[in-house]
Amino acid sequence: MQDRGWWLATALSGALTVMAGAFGAHALADELTPRLLTAYETGVRYQAWHGLAMLGVLAWRATRPLPGQHWVLGLWLAGVIGFSGSLYALALGGVGGLGAITPLGGLLLIAGWLALAATVWRAQSPSGKT
Repeated sequence: MQDRGWWLATALSGALTVMAGAFGAHALADELTPRLLTAYETGVRYQAWHGLAMLGVLAWRATRPLPGQHWVLGLWLAGVIGFSGSLYALALGGVGGLGAITPLGGLLLIAGWLALAATVWRAQSPSGKT
């Protein structure tokens, strides 16, 4: 299977998204302050959206070449780990020292979208036209 590692990472991220969402809704709803619960839910939401975006890139790659896709996927995966992961750590463990990681994770997510734009801009259509 082409891009097996990326498919695996995307599938595991999807599973973790569902588990994190369920954990937040059922186990954390009455345990966290509204501010921390909102931060946790933001992490889940960003992880979910970027998991879907990764699926889209992988599906596109399965039908036509997409040079640079590994940069896009890598930036998104690192961004989800940094952004969502730091929000999870903040909400679950009160680890406030990770506050600087959250915006860096967000910058990686943005960089992934810009890398996708650059990749698409440079990609040629099957007919050879851009």
